[in-house]
Amino acid sequence: MKNQLSVSIGQSSDKGRKEINQDFYGAYTPQEPLLTSKGIAVGLADGISSSDVSQHASKVAITSFLEDYYCTPESWTVKTSVQRVLKATNSWLYLQTRNSPYRYSPDRGYVCTFSTLLLKSNTAHIFHVGDTRVYRLVENSLEQLTEDHRLWVSKDKSYLRRALGMKDQLELDYRAFTLEVGDVFILATDGVYEFTDDKFIIQKIEEHSDELDKAASLIVEEAFQQGSTDNLSIQIVRVDQLPDQDAGEIYQQLTTLPFPPELSPRMLFDGYEIIRELRISHRSHIYLAVDVESREQVVLKIPSVDLRDNADYLERFLMEEWVARRINNAHVLKPCLQTRKRNYLYIVTEFIKGTTLKQWMVDNPEPDIETVRNIVEQVANGLRAFHRQEMFHQDLRPDNIMIDETGTVKIIDFGSVRVAGLMETASPLEQQEVLGTALYTAPECFLGEVSTERSDMFSLGVICYQMLSGRLPYGTHVAMSRTKAAQRRLQYQSVLDDHREIPVWVDEALKKALRPEPHKRYEALSEFVYDLRHPNKKFLNKTRPPLMERNPVLFWQSVSLLFAIIIIVLIATHPAIQ
Repeated sequence: MKNQLSVSIGQSSDKGRKEINQDFYGAYTPQEPLLTSKGIAVGLADGISSSDVSQHASKVAITSFLEDYYCTPESWTVKTSVQRVLKATNSWLYLQTRNSPYRYSPDRGYVCTFSTLLLKSNTAHIFHVGDTRVYRLVENSLEQLTEDHRLWVSKDKSYLRRALGMKDQLELDYRAFTLEVGDVFILATDGVYEFTDDKFIIQKIEEHSDELDKAASLIVEEAFQQGSTDNLSIQIVRVDQLPDQDAGEIYQQLTTLPFPPELSPRMLFDGYEIIRELRISHRSHIYLAVDVESREQVVLKIPSVDLRDNADYLERFLMEEWVARRINNAHVLKPCLQTRKRNYLYIVTEFIKGTTLKQWMVDNPEPDIETVRNIVEQVANGLRAFHRQEMFHQDLRPDNIMIDETGTVKIIDFGSVRVAGLMETASPLEQQEVLGTALYTAPECFLGEVSTERSDMFSLGVICYQMLSGRLPYGTHVAMSRTKAAQRRLQYQSVLDDHREIPVWVDEALKKALRPEPHKRYEALSEFVYDLRHPNKKFLNKTRPPLMERNPVLFWQSVSLLFAIIIIVLIATHPAIQ
């Protein structure tokens, strides 16, 4: 089938000369849409021989990983998903050891090595801890892709330095490779790779290319015959087909539903009665409508007539609903459940009775600082819901923020959202241009760098600054600064003026959030929001005015006292002055 990743997998495991098999393996190939969004997972764990319970650790590691990985948000990258899942598994195994008779002997507890190969789109992701190995077959030789985390104290004696469940903190190796059709990967425990010749492994894979399970069994049998005294496990993965990335086919998939007709008030359209236009722009047409069945007021958003031949635009348009359905937050626009068959291409969301922040700023040109803080905190709350899913808004501006009749602030318009997990999926419809509005876009975006949480923080900082001052912190210079040198020349203009009661430490908080260099901004939105309400000691020390300005009387009293002391010292040391 076209447009799908396809692999062949062969697996074999045996206890060998040991009483029990402490190895455990697993593989899972999901159906769509998880096949595209999460990929194919293959995992191998090896219990340590010094432990009588490590076989349980191996089983838990593989089974929980294959279950939990596919439950992580589709928006997360492979790296984020795997790290979150394995850190949780590591903590659980470590706790089991701490609560067992082996709490003072970790090498006898719930510990195992772990390696996983994840194939998503056109990329192989490898995560590893311990001494199981992952190889890639390259030009009739095996290339080892993992490092053995083993400490050799002598020629014949070694210790495992890192493993799953060994310590409370997990240190995990990660590598990624571009895939090609025909690529072969091998996961093996030391009971196999220490007793089997590379040429034999390659030969059996080639001889039994249509029966990889048989090839795996023959390799395990060979390791046993060569004197292996350990458990024996191997997995063989061959890439048979990669996702077809033909732009024409993707465009066809995006436009399987016809475009809506021109809408007008009182018109019945797909189960909705059109009330009136809300906004018409070159990017979309937005209407207020009523669901005929539920009588609920909703907003219909249909593609712009001018951009219906633009496949990149259509992909982003359809992404809006996908994003909205994955975020449940009071400060983010909510999509409406589709209870009927959809016959046209459009998006349905809740109707917010209120005004945009842009209009609110016109109506309230000099808001008090507490009101500004309240709005910024609500927007930050919504942004964090995006960031937890590894999504970044990229177009945060007053037009895309609504304030309803209750004072609740909501982020709207997800047409520019960057979803980190989906960026891993190869696509010809890559977005090269800056998607946000220039006046509110972070400087790094103009250099072609990828948006992050700190990019959205910059946009929120600009909005906060504008609400407090009616100005922009760098004017229009950010959009014109397209080199690092030009951005280093940007000069932050203080938000303070003679007409507004704004604490100096608030200005310093804004200055930090609005630094042109993203690594010099706050690490997290929560820190920025906190500093807008609580004086940061660093800012207080930095911005504390001189004593003469704070207390002129005390300043001159101090100066007079200093002069008096100097005179007394001079008289005492130079009697002739008397």
